[in-house]
Amino acid sequence: QVQLVESGGGLVQPGGSLELSCAVSGPIFTPNTMGWYRQAPGEQRESVAAARSNGGTTYAEFAKGRFTISRDNSRATVYLQMTDLKPEDTAIYYCHFLDVKTMKNEWGQGTQVTVSS
Repeated sequence: QVQLVESGGGLVQPGGSLELSCAVSGPIFTPNTMGWYRQAPGEQRESVAAARSNGGTTYAEFAKGRFTISRDNSRATVYLQMTDLKPEDTAIYYCHFLDVKTMKNEWGQGTQVTVSS
């Protein structure tokens, strides 16, 4: 079974930066997609960014220009570098893995990101 373990959340001031990482373990097959979602209090979970095993990436509009997703396939790890953070970026950030052939989704436990002065 695929398992995801996130790290890197925390408290940061507006305008600051933070990097999240997510280590994926278990049987990993290609093609797949690794990515990040977030959920703010009282809001629905939304996609932040995704990185496909073929190298393609996608970003939510709010993430473009501020967030960068990358993946290290040798370490089965996906990263989310976040810059120019705003209070509205405060949320629980969840790592996501999709096995494209089976369409099975896996989720991490979530890591809190709080942007506040």
